[in-house]
Amino acid sequence: MSGDGTPLACSARGCRAPASWGVRWNNPRLHTPERRKVWLACDDHRGSLEEFLRARAFHRDTLPVADLPEDPGPAGPTPGDRPEGAS
Repeated sequence: MSGDGTPLACSARGCRAPASWGVRWNNPRLHTPERRKVWLACDDHRGSLEEFLRARAFHRDTLPVADLPEDPGPAGPTPGDRPEGAS
């Protein structure tokens, strides 16, 4: 759930299913090594989002949504952040 109680939705384009996973990544050309961006994934889209990121060497790890930090700060998910080209 988000801070306002709204269920977190999958980041895959066109999907509004509840998110079960936080797919954590960074672009080493743009981000410091410790920085983590997060795409939220439902069970159906976890694999395709991880594959998209692995193909670019951006995938770092995947955690259950319940294990993501409550307040991820500036390195956390951006509301409305949707991956381009991933389904």
